[in-house]
Amino acid sequence: MIDCILVLDFGGQYCHLIARRIRELDVYSEIVSPEISAKKVAEYNKKYRVKGLILSGGPQSVYEKNAPRFDRDLLNLDLGILGLCYGHQLIAYYEGGVVEPKEKKEYGTTKVFIDKAKDTLEGLGKTEKVWMSHSDTVLKMPENYEILAHTENTPVAAYGHRRKMIYGLQWHPEVIHTEKGRKIFENFVYKICKCGGNWVMKDFVKESVRKIKGRIGSKKAVIALSGGVDSSTAAVLTAKAIGENLVAVFVDTGLMRKNEPEYIKETFSRKFDMNFRFVDAKERFLNALKGIEDPEKKRKIIGETFIRIFEEVAKEIDADFLVQGTIYPDRIESGTQYTFTIKSHHNVGGLPDVLGLEIVEPLEDLYKDEVREVAKKLGLPDEIAYRHPFPGPGLAIRVIGEVTPEAVRIVREADAIVKEEIKKAKLGKGLWQFFAVLLPIKTVGVQGDVRTYRNTIALRIVQSTDGMTANFAKIPYNVLERISTRITNEIPEINRVVYDLTHKPPGTIEWE
Repeated sequence: MIDCILVLDFGGQYCHLIARRIRELDVYSEIVSPEISAKKVAEYNKKYRVKGLILSGGPQSVYEKNAPRFDRDLLNLDLGILGLCYGHQLIAYYEGGVVEPKEKKEYGTTKVFIDKAKDTLEGLGKTEKVWMSHSDTVLKMPENYEILAHTENTPVAAYGHRRKMIYGLQWHPEVIHTEKGRKIFENFVYKICKCGGNWVMKDFVKESVRKIKGRIGSKKAVIALSGGVDSSTAAVLTAKAIGENLVAVFVDTGLMRKNEPEYIKETFSRKFDMNFRFVDAKERFLNALKGIEDPEKKRKIIGETFIRIFEEVAKEIDADFLVQGTIYPDRIESGTQYTFTIKSHHNVGGLPDVLGLEIVEPLEDLYKDEVREVAKKLGLPDEIAYRHPFPGPGLAIRVIGEVTPEAVRIVREADAIVKEEIKKAKLGKGLWQFFAVLLPIKTVGVQGDVRTYRNTIALRIVQSTDGMTANFAKIPYNVLERISTRITNEIPEINRVVYDLTHKPPGTIEWE
């Protein structure tokens, strides 16, 4: 039987990142409601050996009327328990400690002082760099708990129960900016919870195929195939489960990268043994977006237009299901039970209220690097498995403001230049995404000894491992110079190029 760590989701933006970090240690993790009862946890032992619980962060205060809570009986189970941020505060609050808001908040990288390098903090130095994001603070420990770490602003940054396996951290070890985050999880998973590390990604493939077969059975399904790693992996997984009953539909929205539709058509109609259908819907999408400037409206319009097309195809083939390559960062940004919506994704928050198809999302709990691992195990070629992410709404969200055919043409050409120069410089493998954004800003320039008043392109180039957090990439100036020079020389409508130096958070990877 496989060991398991359950993660209670209190609505933190990094909740599924916690589960992902546990899986990186070859231990199965599953996200559950924070309201799960101690009895329900015991029932999990029919499928897995539950060895520990992690209480995630969340956007609310423990004192708010409708703030999420957990079953206090969980604290009496013979399991390792680790509270992070809100979870850390909630355990302390339940156990009789003092939690209060402080005037000085802590957001971003913070220096923490380790008072006792034991248990979950074993192997850490006297000071560590960690990622904080909180307004409430534990000011006083309950009885039978001891302080393990503090910061200049937070007297109780980490604690542990003197007898039970209960711990709390005010910081986020799941975020890459916490330098020893992996070590903390290793301590908790292996030393506290005594997990064996017996889960691997092939188990996910086997289980997913089983679930898809059970869900769809002998009925037919369509899949929105973009050619990216997410939808391609979802397509192959589903095809393994239901074979010819899956129809893979590629929709040319007119919002794709340069030469993208031709490449996808060539790849999937000839190289894969799959029912493939190409739909030209360029005019339909561009007409639907006329006059729309708000990014949320763009995403929802694109989402609904996609769905209507798939409904039409599904009606033709008498399908009951729509398969999507939705991954977890799409879902968490679109909002869940306790999270706030950051932006709607066309295949999540953009779904219309009335839908004629049942949705199947086999990758909904995976991160991009996990999807790539699954893709390789399924035999997908590297050019698909390692393609850089491209948003479902396409270039529509890289045109800030109204989406017009002219604006799409400009940003498509600029995007192609960025891609070509990054490839020439052999920088692609170390980058998460690299693209151009057309800004609704005109500036004065001088081109050919003549005054110009033209548009601005912003370059967005980031490094990340999962898309939930990201750093802007420190690209060599000579590469940025070549990109800028080519864009301003080859695209007459542009006379200025700027570089985005914003991390995620506080920004997002896409501008819209």
